[in-house]
Amino acid sequence: MINLMKLSKSVIVILALNIGAILIADHHDETIQLTSISSIHSTNFGIDQSEIEDIKRAMQAAVDEEFLPGALLLVGNSEGIGLLETVGMEGPESSTPINKDTIFRIYSMTKPIISVAIMTMVEDGMINLNDPLEKYIPEFANLQVINRESGESRPAESSITIENLLTHESGIIQAIFSPGSDLGKMYANELQGDLTAQEFAARLGQLPVYFEPGTAWHYGHSTDVLGAVLEVAGGKSLDLVLAERIFEPLGMDETSFWVPVSKKYRIAEPIHGVMGDNTVPRKMLSGGGGLNSTTEDYVRFAEMLLNGGIYRDNRIIDESTLDQMRVKKIGDEGVSREFFFYGNTGDWGLGFHLQPTTDDSNGPHNYGWRGIGGTFFAVDEENDFYMIYMEQKRGGPGGSPFDANIAQRMVYEAMVD
Repeated sequence: MINLMKLSKSVIVILALNIGAILIADHHDETIQLTSISSIHSTNFGIDQSEIEDIKRAMQAAVDEEFLPGALLLVGNSEGIGLLETVGMEGPESSTPINKDTIFRIYSMTKPIISVAIMTMVEDGMINLNDPLEKYIPEFANLQVINRESGESRPAESSITIENLLTHESGIIQAIFSPGSDLGKMYANELQGDLTAQEFAARLGQLPVYFEPGTAWHYGHSTDVLGAVLEVAGGKSLDLVLAERIFEPLGMDETSFWVPVSKKYRIAEPIHGVMGDNTVPRKMLSGGGGLNSTTEDYVRFAEMLLNGGIYRDNRIIDESTLDQMRVKKIGDEGVSREFFFYGNTGDWGLGFHLQPTTDDSNGPHNYGWRGIGGTFFAVDEENDFYMIYMEQKRGGPGGSPFDANIAQRMVYEAMVD
C-alpha cells in the first residue's frame, strides 16, 4: 500500500511535469504564431550587408539632422523578414526606440484595408461594383456637377458607382488637395464637426462633385464614403465590419481607430507637424485615414496580399479578386490624368496605386499606398516581396536624407545590384 502510494505520487509528479512541459510548449508555439516577424537572411532578397549599412546611414542621417525622431524599414515575404532596420526614438521627447510594436497613425494606408473589405462584400454578393452610390447613401440621388469656372452646378449625367469610389473617379475631392477651388471651399465650410461616417457621407451627397463620375482621377473622400457603404451593407459600425472581415482573421489586434490610453507610451510622435491625439474616441471612423497600426500588424495585411489573399491558412479574399483589383483603370479606360499624382507614370486599380518597378511605364507594377504622416507600403508580386516604411512627419523642412520615396528607391537599387 505504501509502495503504491509512492508510485501514485511519482506518477502524479511525472504527469504534472509532462503537462507543464506541454503547456509551456503550447504557449511557446502560440507565441511563435502570434508574431508576424520571423527573420531570414537579407540575401534572399539580393540585399547584402553593405547595402543594409548604406540604408541605415541614410535613415540615421534623417534622425541626426532632426527631420524625424525615428523610422523603421522592413522587407519581407512569405518566408520571413529579410530586412528590419530601425533608427531613433518614438518621439522627440521619448527615450523608447522605434520598434515593430510602435503605434503609428497610418492615415491613408487605411484605404487599402477598406478597399479589400469592400471587395470581400462584393465576393459575398452584398455589394456590386456597378451599384449606384445612392443605393447605400440616399443623399447622392440628385447628384450635381460643379462648373469649375463659374461655380454653378448642373445635374450629373450618371450616378457615382462603387467602382468609381474605389478608383477615385467619383468626382468627390478633398479640401486639402484642392484648397483654391470653389468645391474645396465648400468642403471646408460644410464638413465640420465630429460626424459619423454615414453622416459625413450624407453631407458630401448634398454637395456637388468636381467632374462627371468616371471621367477623371482625383484624390479625396471617396474611401471615407466607402467606409459608410460598408456600415450600411454590413449593418454594423465600421470598426466591427473591419474586425470581422480583416483584423480578427489576420490577428491584427492592435489596428484600430483609436488607441487605448494604456498604450499611449507606444505612440510615435513627430518633430514636425501637428498630429491629433489618437487616444480620444471620435464619432467619425474614417475609412479614408483613421486607423492606427503597428509594423507587426501591417506585415500581416501585406503578406496576405502577397500570398494571393491568404495569411497562415486564413483566406481573406480570393486571388482572382486581388487580380481584379490590380487591373489598370486610368490608361486602359481613357480617364483624365489631369489630377493624377504621378502624371503619365503608373496607374490606379481598385484601391491601390500601380507603380512600375522598371523603366517600362507599362509595368510590371507594385501596388499599395502611403499615409500623409510618412508611412508607406508596397507589394511586389513579380519580385516576391513587400516593403513597409514607418515614420511620423507632417510637413516641416524638405530635403530629408530619408523618407518613403528614398526607402523604395534604395531597396530596389539594392535588389538589382
